[in-house]
This record gives sequence, structure tokens and C-alpha cells, in this order.
Amino acid sequence: MKIPILFGAVLALIGASVYFYYQLNQVRAEIADTRDQILAEVAKVHETSNVSMSTAKRQVDTLRTELASARGQASKLAGDAKVEAEKHADEIAAKLSQVQEEQAKKVTEVSSAVTAVKEDATQTKSQVGQVTTEVSTLKTDQAATKSELEKTISDLKSTRGDLGVQSGLIATNGKELAALKALGERNYVEFKLAKEKAPQKVGDVQIRLKNADPKKNRYTIELIADDKMVEKKDKTINEPVQFLLARAVQPYELVVNEVRKDMIVGYVAAPKVQTARK
Repeated sequence: MKIPILFGAVLALIGASVYFYYQLNQVRAEIADTRDQILAEVAKVHETSNVSMSTAKRQVDTLRTELASARGQASKLAGDAKVEAEKHADEIAAKLSQVQEEQAKKVTEVSSAVTAVKEDATQTKSQVGQVTTEVSTLKTDQAATKSELEKTISDLKSTRGDLGVQSGLIATNGKELAALKALGERNYVEFKLAKEKAPQKVGDVQIRLKNADPKKNRYTIELIADDKMVEKKDKTINEPVQFLLARAVQPYELVVNEVRKDMIVGYVAAPKVQTARK
């Protein structure tokens, strides 16, 4: 019984050995294929690595070259900047020196000007004192003139004119006429009127002297006002000769202070208010 069993076991072992040998061969074949693939991949990776290394080396070399160039340029630029900075510093120093010289010159000029101003101030103070004295004298003179003017005006007289209207104050000479002008109640136009054929303009009117009698102090005139001619006949000196103009409410007044041969001297007094009569 044992022999057949052992023989069967031997056969089984032989069969198993054959099977395992076959499997082993297949595994070896697969391992060989896998190894070839791995070697191929390794070779490819190695090749790629070599190319990458070469590229990286070239890039490093290029960067080193650029860095060296950049350092050289930087060194050169630093040198140029230093030269430029020194040049700029020299320019600033020169300008500073010039400004200091100008300031010193201005200080000298100001000192001179201050001295001159002090001298002028002293002189001005003296002149102010002199002017003050003159002003005081002038005020005294003005007060005296005002008093004399008031006295002159108080001495002036008013009378009725040839139109029957009460006249203003009448001036009989240059002094009194100056007082009336200073009073400012009317506008005054002086005249020296010679005997001529054509009328002469005096203020707002035209006047023609027809006759002058120095012995009797009488005269005759033609007066043209508002395009109308009026004869004022046989008038005497210092008589207010009155006439009306459309532009004024109050009458104008003509006063002759002196009658000469073929000439009269006097003035025309016009009212300040020039309003048309209704």
C-alpha cells in the first residue's frame, strides 16, 4: 500500500516541479523584459538629465558673464557718479562763495544806506521843525486872511438890478471880486471888452460894446442870450445889469467896474443852480 502512495507522491512532486519550472521561466522572461524597460527608461532619464545639466551650465555661464559685466558697469557708474558728485559739490561750493560775497556786499550797502537814512532823518527832523514853524505862520496868515475876507464881504453891498430884482453882493474892484469868488455863491467870469463890430463871448452870453464914456462912467452894450439880443443903454459903473437865461431860475448879472475909452472892464456873475425856468 505504501509503494503506490509514494509513487503517486513522486509523480505529484515531479508534476509540481515541472509546473514551477515553467512558471519560473515565465517570471524570468517577465523580469528580463522589465529590466530592459527600466534600463531604457534609465538611459532616457540619464540622457534628459545630461541635456538639462548642459543647458543649466550654459545658463549659469551666461549669468556669470552678465554678472561680471553688470559689476563692471556698476563700478564704472559708481566712478562716474563720484566724479559727477564731486563736480556738483564744487559747483555748490562756488555758488555758496558767490552768495556769501553778494550777502557781504549787500550788508555793506545796507549799512551805508542806514547811515544815510539816519543822516536824512536828522536833516528831516530839522526840516520838520522848520515846516512846523512855517505852518504855524501860515495858519496865522490864513486866519488874518479869513478875517480880512470876512470884513471885505461884510463891506460889500447888494442893490436892485435894472430888472428890479434884488442883486447879489456887488464887487467894485479886484479885491472884492476875489472875496466873492472865495465865497463861492456864484460863478464869475471877468472880461475886458473893447469896442468892436462883432460881439464877443463872455461866459454863457455874447456882448458887443456900442459906446463907452469914461468922463460920465457910462456905457451902452448889446447883449445876446438865448439867441435874443437886448440893448442895455446908458448904464453906470458898479450897476448890476440883469438878464435872464432859460437855463437858470435866478438872473445873471453883469457889473462894469471901470469905463475906459472904447473899453469896459468888469465881470459876469452866473447863478450856481442851472435849472430851466418853467
